Amino acid sequence: MSSTVSVFIANQPAEQAAWKASSAAIMSEQGATIYLGTNEADNLRKVQKAGRQLDTMGIKSVQLAGEGWDLERQWAFSNGFTDTLTKNTIQWADDADKLTQMRDTAAWVRELINLPPNEIYPESLAQKVTDKLTAVAPNAITVTQIVGDELVKHGRMGIHTVGRASKKPPVMLVVDYNPGQDANAAIDAVLIGKGITFDSGGYSIKSSEGMLAMKCDMGGAATVAGALVHAIHQGLNKRVQLVLCCAENLIDGSAYKLGDIITYKNGQTVEIVNTDAEGRLVLADGLIYAGEVNAKLIIDAATLTGAAQVAVGTDYNALFSVDDELAQKTLNIAHEQRELLWRLPLNNWHKDNCPSAFADTANSRPQKGGGSGGASNAAGFLLRFAPNEGAGWLHFDIAGAYHGSANALWPTGATALGFRTIAASLLK
Repeated sequence: MSSTVSVFIANQPAEQAAWKASSAAIMSEQGATIYLGTNEADNLRKVQKAGRQLDTMGIKSVQLAGEGWDLERQWAFSNGFTDTLTKNTIQWADDADKLTQMRDTAAWVRELINLPPNEIYPESLAQKVTDKLTAVAPNAITVTQIVGDELVKHGRMGIHTVGRASKKPPVMLVVDYNPGQDANAAIDAVLIGKGITFDSGGYSIKSSEGMLAMKCDMGGAATVAGALVHAIHQGLNKRVQLVLCCAENLIDGSAYKLGDIITYKNGQTVEIVNTDAEGRLVLADGLIYAGEVNAKLIIDAATLTGAAQVAVGTDYNALFSVDDELAQKTLNIAHEQRELLWRLPLNNWHKDNCPSAFADTANSRPQKGGGSGGASNAAGFLLRFAPNEGAGWLHFDIAGAYHGSANALWPTGATALGFRTIAASLLK
């Protein structure tokens, strides 16, 4: 008996009386067949569901056989035929080198996000990302880490404030990818990732069930790091910097409190009304840095708000920008990359939607989840720190980054959704 199951696709209706119409893959002696219709978006979802079906049946090795397997159909199948620990193997029908690289990068992103919080903490996250990028481009990488109280000396007050209560010190990681090795080369883009390696909520503490998956709160950092890895593999020849804002949001006698005021390096003051709105506090330091180095393009990614999930679910990521032309280009890129992305509202006046009587702004509204429009208000907070009044800046609230349980499309855990779109944006 073969140790590998062949998987075919066919373009005619299935006539298998023994199988339910809801079955994405129909099994026979020759293997599995996926019957497709005329709508390609629906076809890709069905192919991904077929991958999940075969994984849940206990199949661990497949060969994509026959005609009709273009790159996107193979990638959709790969996303479905992936258990949480990425142990399944695929023999590709075509484009094997590119698909293997994509699957390996996605597996690395998922592994980072899925690691338990006793293994992934600010310094270990920074080191794992450093090791990966150094291995991919050893002659083009320079790394700077600012750790613990050194953050105060550098004025990175958001990262330090959020992370100071943990025994694992907070870290700001800057990875400089400079393929021309010209120290004076302009920085084409800065990628900023929220790297909250565990989020208790601080004194605005989460419930036990709400805290269980909070190892995934560094999903933004993993996603932008994976995007840079993928872009380098695809031939990126521009200078790009990766900035990861890493901290554990925990509680002890030194933890930041409701009513505290943070003064940032650019002079802006922020009153804390919710210690569980910590992601925007650390990202502000990254945005200030991006302005200091005059980056042309700035992209941040974060598992920032539950409100984004309420708006778009977990099949999509949410996009915010006040740069309409750039936002539309990015939505087009996401469509090309077959990653679901939806733009949510952001206007200049969103900067003022979290008012404070004691500081320039509060970090949220003093309501559960930040109240109505919470995702836009969080983006509005970030807009305060984005250079050039937000021109050239994109904010990804990655609502689809993690699933607490398996579903018809994804295994339990991280998805890596978004890394292809961000990588393609760098290459464009």
